[in-house]
Formats: sequence, structure tokens, C-alpha cells
Amino acid sequence: MADQATAQIGVTGLAVMGRNLARNLARNGFTVAVHNRSPERTRTLVAEHGDEGTFVPAESLADFVAALERPRAVIVMVKAGGPTDAVIDELVPLLDAGDIVVDCGNAHFADTRRREEALREHGLHFVGTGVSGGEEGALLGPSIMPGGSAESYRKLGPIFEKIAAQVEGTPCCRHVGPDGAGHFVKMVHNGIEYADMQLIAEAYDLLRVGLSAEPAEIAEIFRGWNSGELESFLIEITADVLAHTDAGTGRAFVDVVRDQAEQKGTGRWTVQIALDLGIPITGIAEATFARSLSGHADQREAARAAFGDVGEKWQVSDREAFVEDVRRALLASKIVAYAQGFDQIRAGSREYDWDIDLGGTATIWRGGCIIRARFLDRIRQAYDEQPELPTLLVAPWFADTVRDGVPSWRRVVADAARAGVPAPAFASSLAYFDALRAERLPAALIQGLRDNFGAHTYHRVDREGSFHTLWSGDRTEVEG
Repeated sequence: MADQATAQIGVTGLAVMGRNLARNLARNGFTVAVHNRSPERTRTLVAEHGDEGTFVPAESLADFVAALERPRAVIVMVKAGGPTDAVIDELVPLLDAGDIVVDCGNAHFADTRRREEALREHGLHFVGTGVSGGEEGALLGPSIMPGGSAESYRKLGPIFEKIAAQVEGTPCCRHVGPDGAGHFVKMVHNGIEYADMQLIAEAYDLLRVGLSAEPAEIAEIFRGWNSGELESFLIEITADVLAHTDAGTGRAFVDVVRDQAEQKGTGRWTVQIALDLGIPITGIAEATFARSLSGHADQREAARAAFGDVGEKWQVSDREAFVEDVRRALLASKIVAYAQGFDQIRAGSREYDWDIDLGGTATIWRGGCIIRARFLDRIRQAYDEQPELPTLLVAPWFADTVRDGVPSWRRVVADAARAGVPAPAFASSLAYFDALRAERLPAALIQGLRDNFGAHTYHRVDREGSFHTLWSGDRTEVEG
């Protein structure tokens, strides 16, 4: 134990994530004040892990705050939404100007902006901080995405950078930008995560149907992929999950899990905000809707009864070539997902004047987080070399990789469609690529239709200005 007012940082909310984050801080040499609404959790943490470092347990919030050195830094690790507001409301009267409140939960960035503004009026710093890596990351080194003021980061930075994951001596933590920037970047991270997992699941499904392969066999394919450009945390654990056998039945674990994917909301937020910003994150949206569709068991059952099997029998003649096609299609589709995510971060940065460093964001994600992957180094390099890159897809390595994968991508999507195997994220990513590179899109017809029924006007390719055709009159054109 330590004396009062000696803790360098405090954690309130000691469920699994808060508990592990507090332990991470203590293990790295920081004196940590710990508090939970239920004092038993505080006592249990100290009893079980008190030998890992120096903890200052407190049963009341007032004692917790009193244990902190000034300027105080308080990490709030409670459920997002109302519970977070309740803790903040209780904390504020106990704090002094210059103190820092850090929300490390999965808060909506708009709530973070609101809270930051409200606490600023009290002379306090509010720092919305994205933390990725799950329970293990919180304990062993997560990816940390702090927003808030530059002044607050001067105190928090040395602490967070020490407990974060380290890649080649560089911490997976940096100041993202003002107010809600940290939680915005974490939101997009989770959106990319949705797309990544859906694409992996589709690749597994394609291999299983196309090869008539068992999960353990497909696990070995994923292990092989993890030694190349697809190397990532999610590919690694996909192999682990597919290789696992259910102890109770002796069946492949993946075959005893109900095929209804759940979600906590960050994917939906990503899609909703992208619509507000006008950014087409089609792969992330398809992945989010695919999760929703999986949960509609009644509709799926009715559709099976009505339509049965309407696809062609899938017969793969060249196993090795097919596996390579799926690998290339997966890699190209993943690049699209990351490109769309970084497009959204750039748009959010411009909308809210955050000045987010896209290369720096890729640096944060290289370790600790769920979407950590080999090619994040290439993303960092691409944006460092060309900060105003119009889309990640046109950076040299990414352009070459996608170009090389296009024939495989088309074969996989076409074969899946013929066989009746749903591959919405693969297909959507390919359609996005085709639309992005098309010389002319059918949007011209849409504008004509809008002008016809609603006089919404249109722009011409041969002269400036907006125009309207008198459709119900003599069909002459007037300026809009």
C-alpha cells in the first residue's frame, strides 16, 4: 500500500477491462488508485494481484480522488452511456481545475465531444480514449487512442505509451486529436474489424463449400496464409478457432456454435456516421448488415422452406488454384475495407477540425489491437509519403496487390454467386473497386430521374452551372 496522495493515476470501474488495465499500470511501475462501486471487487483485486505493483484501494470515490497526485488523472472504466455520465457527475465536484478524466470505454464520439465541452467549463480535461486489444491487451499492452487536449496528453502520454503494445520499440499510442478524435478513430477501427471478420468468415465458407473441406483442414490453410501478406491477429486466431474440437460432442467447435453473430453497436455507429459524412464504406456496411441478417432466424428458416437450394453444384477442379484465388480475393477485399476506414477517418478529421495523422493512426494499430496486421506498416508508409493520398487503393504496393488479385477476385465472386453461397462483403468490395475506377457511372441517369420527378436540377459535362428540364412542359432546358 502507499500513503494518501501518492497515486499517479486512478482507475474506477474494476470489471475485467478496468481490472486488467489497473494491473498493467501497476506492473509498469505506476502507483494506481483503484475504486469500484462494489468495494468487494477492489478488495479482490488487491488480494489477488497486490504483489504485481503498488495499488491504493479506496472504498469511496472521495477517498479515491484524495489518493491521487495533482493534476489528478482518473480513468473511468464503466459501461458506456448513462453509467459513464453518472460516474462523471459524481466525480466532477471532487476534482480541481487542471484535473483529467479519461473515458477508456467504447463511448460514442458525439458523447465524448459533449462531455469534453461540459468538463472544460469546469476547468477540467476530458479525454475520450479508444482502447483495443480485449482483456489480454488491457493487461499485456493494448493499442491506445487518446483524444482530448494536448495539455492533458503531456501527463497521460508517458503513462499510456509505457503500458501500450510496443512494435519495434514504438508504442502503439499517440495523441490522436482534440475532443472526440480518439473515440472516433476507435469506432472506425471497430468498423474495419467488422469487415475483416466478415471477409474471413466468407473465405472460410467458400473454402468449405468449394473444397468440401472440414474445419481442421481449412485451419491449416489459414495458418499458411498467416505466414504471408495476410499475416494478422484475426487470421491467426481464425486458424485456432477452426482447429478447435468441442469436448462435449467431439465435433468441430465451429459446427456447434449457433450461426447468429452478435454486435455491440460500434459497427452500426461507423455506418451511420459514414452516411452523415457521405463516405461510401460499403464493405463495412455489408459486414454490419450480414451480422444483422444472421440474427433473423425466422426469416432465414422461411426462406429456406420457400426456396431450398437454388445454386449450382460447386465442383472445384484445381484445389490449389482455388485456394490461391480465395487468398487473393480476401487480401484485395481487406485492402478495400482499410481504405474505406481511412477515408472515413480523414472525412471526420476534416469535419471536426481534428487534424488526425493517418500514418500515425496506422502506427497505433500495428500492435495490441484486434485488427493488427502486417500491412499496417505499408499503410503507415503510404500516408507518410503522401499525406493527401486520395485513396489507399492507389498507393503503389496496394495498387499492385489489388491489380494482381482482380482476376481471382472476379472468379471467386462469380463462382459464389453461381453456387448460391453468400459472399456479400467480397462482392460489395469488388463492386466498390469497379465503381471507383469506372470512367462513367449510371449516376447520370439517377440525376435525370431526380430532375424529372422533383426538379432537383443537374450539372452538365459541357458547361458550368445547374440546369432543369421542363419535363411536363415543352422539355426545354432552363438554368436551375
